Amino acid sequence: MSIKANINTKSISGIILLLVFIFWLIGVFWSVEPDTFDVKQRVAATAANQTHVDIPGYTVTSTLILVSETLLDKTGGYLSNDVTPPGVFLDNMPAWEYGALEMVRDLSLAMRKDFSRSQSQSIENPNLMKAQPEFNVNNRNWALPSAESSYRKGIKNLLQYRNELVDPTLGESQFYTRSDNLRDWLKQVEKRLGSYSQRLSASVGSAKVNTDLAGQRNAKQSTPVVSERVLKTSWWKLDDNFYEARGATWALLHFLKAVEIEFADVLEDKNALVSLRQIIRELEATQQTVWSPMILNGDGFGMMANHSLVMANYISRANAALIELTELLNQG
Repeated sequence: MSIKANINTKSISGIILLLVFIFWLIGVFWSVEPDTFDVKQRVAATAANQTHVDIPGYTVTSTLILVSETLLDKTGGYLSNDVTPPGVFLDNMPAWEYGALEMVRDLSLAMRKDFSRSQSQSIENPNLMKAQPEFNVNNRNWALPSAESSYRKGIKNLLQYRNELVDPTLGESQFYTRSDNLRDWLKQVEKRLGSYSQRLSASVGSAKVNTDLAGQRNAKQSTPVVSERVLKTSWWKLDDNFYEARGATWALLHFLKAVEIEFADVLEDKNALVSLRQIIRELEATQQTVWSPMILNGDGFGMMANHSLVMANYISRANAALIELTELLNQG
């Protein structure tokens, strides 16, 4: 009996180890990030008629759709709300998905309240009114409704909006390539990039002086805070912050390439096209291959690399160029 029990125990242990190995292989495969794509080529491939590509709004809307579809249809599908192995054990790819999703949410909101409206009191586009809330569903919802089903509804409404852009008989949808519309969205992007830069830089810990009310003599805040504090990211969150920033910059890179095409005349008029291209170049650097099997957290000038600081450097440079770009767009 003891021999049989020993054999059964070994068999069960072998099966468990085999399952763990299979789950590990699948997890590695599912964690491969999507490659960047040629915006101009992919958008042109979606057009039934090449004249559609030249219609204001077609390129930006198509890019938003393509990025959203990639989020759902990449290798392994959408993983943030998985409740079964191996997806439930993965964290880097869900963090990447959340970063990309945040950029999708920001652009869909900007399209609803700015790009599709001629004035502050003009009527919102009904398709964008339906699409934008769908992307705000909790990214970890797995039922009633699931995140994927909500995001696909958002994509469906974006497709309807795009169809109306190219066929005026279907509705009164518009997209306005104005510098003020673009500037308002870029100001939101500035805040996103600034937040990512600060979170990534905190990987080594740093003393931060409270500058919340700097330059505002009579300004107040709700509760008192210390004048100086030390910020340091927990080692548990280092890779999550890194991959969230990487996903966000991946999505933003494609959106800005679409803007370069869509707003070419506006950017040239403001002499700002070169500034945008510099931002795109900095964001392309954030998508370089990570050769290390894990995100390292070496000290600032230590012997080991600090991947978070490298990512923060690229993002900070892109954000500095973005601030200059918004200033150029604000000039007459």
